[in-house]
Amino acid sequence: MLYKTLIQSVVLYNTETWTFKQEQKRKLRVFEMAMLRRICGVTRRDRRRNVDIMNKLAIDRDIIEFLQIRRLTYFGHVFRMQPERSPHILLHGHIAGSRPQGRPSIKWIDNIKEDCSLRGITPIDATRSAQDRSQWRILVHSLGCQHAGTQSLSPRH
Repeated sequence: MLYKTLIQSVVLYNTETWTFKQEQKRKLRVFEMAMLRRICGVTRRDRRRNVDIMNKLAIDRDIIEFLQIRRLTYFGHVFRMQPERSPHILLHGHIAGSRPQGRPSIKWIDNIKEDCSLRGITPIDATRSAQDRSQWRILVHSLGCQHAGTQSLSPRH
Protein backbone atom coordinates (compact mmCIF):
# COMPACT_ATOMS: atom_id res chain seq x y z
CA MET A 1 0.00 0.00 0.00
CA LEU A 2 1.17 3.49 -0.82
CA TYR A 3 0.66 4.80 2.71
CA LYS A 4 2.76 2.12 4.41
CA THR A 5 5.63 2.23 1.95
CA LEU A 6 5.99 5.95 1.34
CA ILE A 7 4.52 7.87 4.26
CA GLN A 8 4.67 5.57 7.27
CA SER A 9 8.22 4.39 6.62
CA VAL A 10 9.49 7.98 6.37
CA VAL A 11 7.56 9.22 9.42
CA LEU A 12 8.64 6.29 11.60
CA TYR A 13 12.30 6.38 10.56
CA ASN A 14 14.42 5.95 13.72
CA THR A 15 11.43 6.53 16.03
CA GLU A 16 12.34 3.50 18.11
CA THR A 17 14.91 5.69 19.88
CA TRP A 18 12.66 8.70 20.50
CA THR A 19 10.80 9.55 23.69
CA PHE A 20 7.22 10.71 23.26
CA LYS A 21 4.86 12.74 25.39
CA GLN A 22 1.08 12.47 24.93
CA GLU A 23 0.93 15.70 22.92
CA GLN A 24 3.48 14.39 20.41
CA LYS A 25 1.52 11.15 20.05
CA ARG A 26 -1.64 13.15 19.41
CA LYS A 27 0.10 15.18 16.71
CA LEU A 28 1.32 12.00 15.00
CA ARG A 29 -2.23 10.61 15.00
CA VAL A 30 -3.57 13.86 13.53
CA PHE A 31 -0.91 13.75 10.80
CA GLU A 32 -1.72 10.12 10.05
CA MET A 33 -5.43 10.81 9.66
CA ALA A 34 -4.74 13.85 7.47
CA MET A 35 -2.69 11.68 5.13
CA LEU A 36 -5.28 8.89 5.10
CA ARG A 37 -8.05 11.38 4.38
CA ARG A 38 -6.02 12.82 1.50
CA ILE A 39 -5.40 9.32 0.08
CA CYS A 40 -9.15 8.55 0.26
CA GLY A 41 -10.14 11.95 -1.12
CA VAL A 42 -12.19 12.68 1.98
CA THR A 43 -12.23 16.09 3.63
CA ARG A 44 -13.12 17.00 7.21
CA ARG A 45 -16.32 18.56 5.86
CA ASP A 46 -17.45 15.11 4.71
CA ARG A 47 -17.68 14.21 8.41
CA ARG A 48 -16.40 10.66 7.93
CA ARG A 49 -15.18 8.84 11.02
CA ASN A 50 -11.55 7.87 11.41
CA VAL A 51 -12.61 4.26 11.93
CA ASP A 52 -14.43 4.20 8.61
CA ILE A 53 -11.46 5.63 6.74
CA MET A 54 -9.04 3.17 8.33
CA ASN A 55 -11.38 0.26 7.59
CA LYS A 56 -11.73 1.39 3.97
CA LEU A 57 -7.95 1.34 3.59
CA ALA A 58 -7.63 -1.96 5.54
CA ILE A 59 -5.43 -0.40 8.24
CA ASP A 60 -5.76 -2.26 11.52
CA ARG A 61 -3.12 -0.42 13.59
CA ASP A 62 -2.60 3.29 14.00
CA ILE A 63 0.80 4.92 13.69
CA ILE A 64 1.39 4.97 17.46
CA GLU A 65 0.94 1.21 17.70
CA PHE A 66 3.48 0.71 14.89
CA LEU A 67 5.82 3.03 16.77
CA GLN A 68 5.38 1.01 19.96
CA ILE A 69 6.05 -2.27 18.17
CA ARG A 70 9.24 -0.84 16.68
CA ARG A 71 10.33 0.53 20.06
CA LEU A 72 9.71 -2.78 21.84
CA THR A 73 11.51 -4.68 19.07
CA TYR A 74 14.51 -2.39 19.47
CA PHE A 75 14.36 -2.80 23.26
CA GLY A 76 14.68 -6.56 22.83
CA HIS A 77 17.57 -6.08 20.42
CA VAL A 78 19.46 -3.80 22.84
CA PHE A 79 18.65 -6.05 25.80
CA ARG A 80 20.25 -9.04 24.02
CA MET A 81 23.40 -7.13 23.04
CA GLN A 82 26.82 -7.91 24.46
CA PRO A 83 27.37 -6.03 27.75
CA GLU A 84 30.31 -4.02 26.39
CA ARG A 85 28.27 -2.45 23.53
CA SER A 86 27.31 1.21 23.96
CA PRO A 87 23.50 0.87 23.62
CA HIS A 88 23.51 -1.92 26.23
CA ILE A 89 25.61 0.20 28.59
CA LEU A 90 23.25 3.16 28.11
CA LEU A 91 20.21 0.98 28.78
CA HIS A 92 21.57 -0.46 32.01
CA GLY A 93 23.88 2.34 33.14
CA HIS A 94 23.30 5.05 35.72
CA ILE A 95 24.66 8.57 35.62
CA ALA A 96 26.20 9.94 38.80
CA GLY A 97 25.09 13.30 40.07
CA SER A 98 21.86 15.01 40.94
CA ARG A 99 18.95 15.97 38.75
CA PRO A 100 17.68 19.52 38.42
CA GLN A 101 14.56 20.58 40.31
CA GLY A 102 11.17 19.95 38.81
CA ARG A 103 9.49 17.09 37.08
CA PRO A 104 11.96 14.58 35.62
CA SER A 105 12.18 14.38 31.84
CA ILE A 106 10.57 11.39 30.17
CA LYS A 107 13.18 8.73 29.57
CA TRP A 108 13.19 6.13 26.84
CA ILE A 109 12.80 3.34 29.38
CA ASP A 110 9.65 5.09 30.68
CA ASN A 111 8.15 4.80 27.21
CA ILE A 112 9.14 1.12 27.13
CA LYS A 113 7.42 0.51 30.46
CA GLU A 114 4.30 2.29 29.17
CA ASP A 115 4.32 0.24 25.96
CA CYS A 116 4.63 -2.96 27.97
CA SER A 117 1.85 -2.02 30.39
CA LEU A 118 -0.48 -1.19 27.47
CA ARG A 119 0.10 -4.73 26.22
CA GLY A 120 -0.32 -6.32 29.64
CA ILE A 121 3.36 -7.21 30.06
CA THR A 122 5.18 -6.49 33.30
CA PRO A 123 8.73 -5.09 33.09
CA ILE A 124 10.06 -8.32 34.64
CA ASP A 125 8.25 -10.44 32.04
CA ALA A 126 9.56 -8.14 29.31
CA THR A 127 13.18 -8.60 30.37
CA ARG A 128 12.74 -12.38 30.59
CA SER A 129 10.99 -12.65 27.24
CA ALA A 130 13.45 -10.31 25.50
CA GLN A 131 16.26 -12.82 26.11
CA ASP A 132 14.73 -15.14 23.50
CA ARG A 133 14.46 -13.29 20.19
CA SER A 134 11.76 -15.44 18.62
CA GLN A 135 9.61 -15.45 21.76
CA TRP A 136 9.97 -11.66 22.12
CA ARG A 137 9.05 -11.09 18.49
CA ILE A 138 5.92 -13.22 18.79
CA LEU A 139 4.95 -11.50 22.04
CA VAL A 140 5.42 -7.97 20.68
CA HIS A 141 3.63 -8.57 17.37
CA SER A 142 0.81 -10.80 18.60
CA LEU A 143 -0.46 -8.71 21.47
CA GLY A 144 -2.65 -5.87 20.37
CA CYS A 145 -2.34 -2.61 22.20
CA GLN A 146 -5.21 -2.44 24.68
CA HIS A 147 -5.37 1.35 24.83
CA ALA A 148 -3.28 3.26 22.29
CA GLY A 149 -4.98 1.96 19.16
CA THR A 150 -8.43 2.87 20.41
CA GLN A 151 -7.69 6.55 20.87
CA SER A 152 -7.27 7.37 17.20
CA LEU A 153 -10.26 5.24 16.31
CA SER A 154 -12.61 7.09 18.64
CA PRO A 155 -16.05 7.79 17.17
CA ARG A 156 -15.95 11.54 17.80
CA HIS A 157 -13.68 12.21 14.78
